Amino acid sequence: MRELIRQGIEPFPQIRRRVDTLKPGEGLIILAPFLPSPLIEKLSSEGFASKVERGTGADWIVYFWRENG
Repeated sequence: MRELIRQGIEPFPQIRRRVDTLKPGEGLIILAPFLPSPLIEKLSSEGFASKVERGTGADWIVYFWRENG
C-alpha cells in the first residue's frame, strides 16, 4: 500500500482483489504511511479482525485475518 500511494495509485482496488482471494486460515499484512482507519473499519464490517503496530518512522503495519465463527 505504501508504495502504491507514493506512486499516486489508489491502493483499495488491489487490496480488495487480495482480500477476495484469501483462503481460510490466510491473512493479509498492509504497510501504510498512515493509519488506514477506513480500511480497518471496512474489513472489520466484513468479518475481519485486525492488529495494528507502529512501523519504522511514520509507517503502520496492519494485520488482517478472518474471525472464526
